[in-house]
Amino acid sequence: MGAVPQLPGIDDEGYLIDPQNWSEELAREFARQENINLTEDHWDVIRFMREYYADKQVAPDARYVIRHLAERLGSASRNRLFELFPYGYVKQACRIAGMKRPRAWSTG
Repeated sequence: MGAVPQLPGIDDEGYLIDPQNWSEELAREFARQENINLTEDHWDVIRFMREYYADKQVAPDARYVIRHLAERLGSASRNRLFELFPYGYVKQACRIAGMKRPRAWSTG
């Protein structure tokens, strides 16, 4: 087991202040804190979110991530995002992917 990564600036809720400070090592640490064992499906979501952020400078809304999963996994994937991140897209997926906490969204 490796050392815990040095955490860059995070806000009071545990989200990165600057998404540019994100790394896969940091994602693993945030996932560990959420008791999530990152699978290839988790990484697929995280990488999609990071690419979306790099292109648009904003975290993707959950519906874009669900659409991405549906393209990859088919219509049976409708609830897959919530199976992967059971305590919510914003609370877990956005945090692990290194997004700032989306202020206009609910915590669900």
